[in-house]
Amino acid sequence: MSAATPPKAALPKQLRLIIETDDFDEALRFYRDVLGMPEQAAFATEGDDRVAILHAGVATIELATREHAEAIDKVEGMPPNVGPTLRIALEVADTTAAVDAVRDAGAEVLAPPIETPFRSLNARVQGPAGWQVTFFQELESLEQRSQRAGFTTDDTRER
Repeated sequence: MSAATPPKAALPKQLRLIIETDDFDEALRFYRDVLGMPEQAAFATEGDDRVAILHAGVATIELATREHAEAIDKVEGMPPNVGPTLRIALEVADTTAAVDAVRDAGAEVLAPPIETPFRSLNARVQGPAGWQVTFFQELESLEQRSQRAGFTTDDTRER
């Protein structure tokens, strides 16, 4: 696949992750009320046709090989997943406080806070609709991290 530059009109302006859930009220409570994501807009038509758009700050897409995903599962103390998965990862100022808050609100903690080799403090909880949520707290800046060996996508894997 070539690295052609897309036309300016085609450049993404927002990343929106859609979580389909059978328990809308519980998912809304968890993401809006427990995690504190403010509601930008909400729409409803007839019956149970409802949607809420919640603001989650800055969005990125993390591309990971199966091997990397398995390494993260191991670091966080999780059993390896079978097949490709989607997981939400939210950067927070204090991973421990975030885990305490969602535990107090009834979420199951799957992996307690642990410092990763990537200099972040990660923890994982079970969110609604089958989605797992990783909280991560960066322990050093992106600039500091990018200067260390191993933090590149080059084929050389060296800095």
